Amino acid sequence: MTVTLEVENGVGTLRVDRPPMNALDSTVQDRLKELAEEAAARKEVRAVVVWGGPKVFAAGADIKEMREMSYQDMVDRSRGLQDAFSAVARIPKPVVAAINGYALGGGCELALCADVRFAAHDARLGQPEILLGLIPGAGGTQRLSRLIGPSRAKDLIFTGRMVGAEEALALGLVDRVVPEDAEAGVYQQARAWAERLARGPAYALRAAKEAVDGGLDADLTTGLALERTLFAGLFATADREAGMRSFVEQGPGKAVFE
Repeated sequence: MTVTLEVENGVGTLRVDRPPMNALDSTVQDRLKELAEEAAARKEVRAVVVWGGPKVFAAGADIKEMREMSYQDMVDRSRGLQDAFSAVARIPKPVVAAINGYALGGGCELALCADVRFAAHDARLGQPEILLGLIPGAGGTQRLSRLIGPSRAKDLIFTGRMVGAEEALALGLVDRVVPEDAEAGVYQQARAWAERLARGPAYALRAAKEAVDGGLDADLTTGLALERTLFAGLFATADREAGMRSFVEQGPGKAVFE
């Protein structure tokens, strides 16, 4: 299979597995959408790690496939391309990308769909579509500019240049760089982050993600209204009762959530 979903201890690993470079052709895209929706729906999946394996995250779209496509072909395909990536972004649970090697073009766009990004010390990220006479088409122009700001996003998109892990960290493109001599690799550290959140209050985490993501797509007044509604709604959950009772009786950080 080109994309797999394995679940253990509440964490679903959504892995792209199309050697040697994990090129994201239409088959991978469709499978990615299918499994992202499955991860979203399965209650035993409490957090998700997106991973391309130990050598490469994803080096981009399948250029050989794209080269044969006409304008009409891409009009028909572009919605499915964006929908596949948006399915990952819409998973209502914490999602972390574990980036080894290259995350270029569609690979970088896939990483942008995660809530946070952990990168190996030798990871390389970028949006090189301009070098093909194109622009990012799987959300890169929108998600990248929202993440690192429009001028920094334009620099990467206009030049098509790759950035190393440390520069990506400085730009805000990744959130943690795993040193070469680290005892645990990027996948292990990403998984540890996911496992910790998998033990958290699922409805509160879902509400937090919805509030942040929904608020970014709206004006401040609308975002505050969304936050208010989600905040009040959590008072109907068993986790809210458990969390507050534990805080009063045992102090912070000791609650066990359903």
